[in-house]
Amino acid sequence: MRLFIGRVLINGLALWIASWILPGLEISTAATTDAVARSGVSQGTDVAGSILAYLFIGLIFGLVNAFIRPLVSLLSLPITILTLGLFTIVISAAMLYLTAWISTFTPVRFSIDSFFWTAVLGAIIITLISLVAGRLTGVRR
Repeated sequence: MRLFIGRVLINGLALWIASWILPGLEISTAATTDAVARSGVSQGTDVAGSILAYLFIGLIFGLVNAFIRPLVSLLSLPITILTLGLFTIVISAAMLYLTAWISTFTPVRFSIDSFFWTAVLGAIIITLISLVAGRLTGVRR
């Protein structure tokens, strides 16, 4: 359970840093900010709502990576071998797009602009941040 919570925290941090660096990655925090405000908290609802939104999207991203990514990686193994592993970046970008699509069914929205390279750069940033943070905290995949 500690590893799962650690992965969600690391995913949330990585998504926050990626959305801070890339203007095309956005997470709407209106639903979580309203939920925090309804809970009785009077100050800092924007910050708490933003943190909850990033953690929620980090949870969705973690679940997508845990259940769907292995299947996609297995099915795309020939092209991954052909490209010497570079196709895994495209798979990571596709997992970001899938996370954005799944989030349309939730109150918290994660959006990627229509430009494909935003998802690729976001996937690279998220992978690097997750790798570094996982090594520093001892939470590994």
